[in-house]
Amino acid sequence: IITCPCALGLAVPIVQVVAARRLFERGILVKDGSALERLAGIDTVLFDKTGTLTLGSPRIVNVADTDPAALGIAASMAAGSRHPLSAAIAAEARKDIAAPIVFDRLGEQPGNGLEAYAGDTVYRLGRPDWVLGKPADAAGDEPHSMVLLARDGVELARFKLERTIRPGAAATVAGLQRQGVEVEILSGDREGAVAALASRLGVERFESALLPAEKVARIEALRCEGHRVLMVGDGLNDAPALAAADISMAPASAADIGRTAAGFVFMNESLSAVSDSLQIARNANTLVRENFALAIGYNVIAVPIAVSGHVTPLLAAVAMSLSSVVVVANAMRLGRPDARKPSWRALFDAGHGGEAVGA
Repeated sequence: IITCPCALGLAVPIVQVVAARRLFERGILVKDGSALERLAGIDTVLFDKTGTLTLGSPRIVNVADTDPAALGIAASMAAGSRHPLSAAIAAEARKDIAAPIVFDRLGEQPGNGLEAYAGDTVYRLGRPDWVLGKPADAAGDEPHSMVLLARDGVELARFKLERTIRPGAAATVAGLQRQGVEVEILSGDREGAVAALASRLGVERFESALLPAEKVARIEALRCEGHRVLMVGDGLNDAPALAAADISMAPASAADIGRTAAGFVFMNESLSAVSDSLQIARNANTLVRENFALAIGYNVIAVPIAVSGHVTPLLAAVAMSLSSVVVVANAMRLGRPDARKPSWRALFDAGHGGEAVGA
């Protein structure tokens, strides 16, 4: 009776339940019970830029200088994509253009952009080097994202887009660095735009103009060096990297495939979900070890006393029950409210702040 393994059996699942509740209160959904354990051991966080460090609503800053006909072609192509930059172009064009252009064929090239065919004419909208088939002549220090439209390799228009930094991004990066976690930015955007954002957030290491496969290669290189990697990203282009990392996280605004690949999904716009999740996961890991110690310690003390004949069946049953209560009570310490936990109202308000930055 006294050695009933309830306390040992409760040591892990009760902590996971309490941790999941604590995360849910902060607007973070846990998709996998083992994700908490894997998250607690990470030492490197890799951030995508577009839609992750910045919000998913970019704005075209040079629309007044753009040929309306070219804008109409770009909008018709962008309507076939869920990428935030495509959505910005399509939204801007709706203000002036009524009828979309119909293409014979339209397809998306992950990491590059959109390609459309109208008879023998080929249109491309996306990364400048891919669109033109050669390096573009944009200034390297240009802080905005650059999306080009070309017809048969000849540039028709270029769109400069800026974004809003996701609320809590700078504080999250600083908090992760204080915890001894390495922070990097992996982006498919231009070097100038990525460098500008990295400078504002205090991130020293970043890589730009990366294709999805190159992001995966960077993750594999870090893992071969012994690092445990958390990838935070959204969108179709990040799905391979999210799947390749030890653990991954995506905002609720991410593409379906991105949310499917992620172990955590955060519902609010603040990036503080990353540091909050890491802190809760590490606290949960500590409580799991404490619960194992309590359960084993109880048996080490109680069993010899029972074997010596000094415990009645009733006392044994009470002692066994108390051991389970102690383990549960210890796990509940993770759920105590603290000053850092925001209310749902605060989370809603946080979604309406931010700073403008070139995407």
